Amino acid sequence: MKPALIIGSTCVDIIIHIDHLPKTEENLHPTSQTMALGGCAYNVAHMMRLFHAPHTFITPIGTGIYGDYVIHQLTALQIPLSVRVPNQENGCCYCLVESGGERTFLSVHGAEYTFQKSWMDSYPAEDYQFVYICGLEIEESTGMQLIEYLEEHPCLKVCYAPGPRGAILSSEKAQRMLSLHPLLHINEQEALALSGCSAFQNAAEVLYAQTRNTVIITLGAQGTYCKEQDGKTFFIPSVPAKHVVDTIGAGDAHIGTILALLTKGYSLRKAISCANLVSAAVVETSGATISAEQLPAALSQYLKA
Repeated sequence: MKPALIIGSTCVDIIIHIDHLPKTEENLHPTSQTMALGGCAYNVAHMMRLFHAPHTFITPIGTGIYGDYVIHQLTALQIPLSVRVPNQENGCCYCLVESGGERTFLSVHGAEYTFQKSWMDSYPAEDYQFVYICGLEIEESTGMQLIEYLEEHPCLKVCYAPGPRGAILSSEKAQRMLSLHPLLHINEQEALALSGCSAFQNAAEVLYAQTRNTVIITLGAQGTYCKEQDGKTFFIPSVPAKHVVDTIGAGDAHIGTILALLTKGYSLRKAISCANLVSAAVVETSGATISAEQLPAALSQYLKA
């Protein structure tokens, strides 16, 4: 199987634990604050590494204190520094985690969300099978370059995670992305917003009609609903988390697991079953990623089933 291309951000997550979101003029005392690598594309690439799935990670790295942090951490992990942007600072993401584990993001975007087609000159598209794209990069001023790159290389199977910003993209960007016939990975709230529907089943129908490809809708604690490329639908229940620490990165881990296993030749159903298991493990852990040691012990049974 050919490797996957993962294109997008590596940012710094500043995780702040608070009892509840602050109100105007309220004075809160966070219980803790930590820093870690984050960014949707980085989180997806992390899952590719955990599953030893072949891939290339294209992530632009800027300057400043956050750029320095990213460089230091990626170097320590022996991850190649594929793109350097010397004239723009890296941003960060403030992750406000409430006592119940839900998170709210305040993202300061920098070089990590930009894209230039010239960055891809050393990576022939024909050498790859899937390409992962997040809506955050499409929203940026350079997002049209990313769309054009995908349009110019129809050999790539696009895996698109619009995210919460997907519903507010310009109509041109949104339409051109869906016209690429991507595999769509989206949560229930995002699916309803993007489709204009009030039920996820109807949302899947509307989005499928636009993409003519697989639509995967995550339903949190309920599980995952999927409308396959051939039009058939199925539902896979979730694996309950023992306890919720935070939900940062759960969606990224879910699509990262699916993409890793599809790249390795597993079926979509098996990939989603494993993704449900892995995302449950992620919400049991602080931050967006888990280590190889934290992968669920039952995973091997799922893959053999």
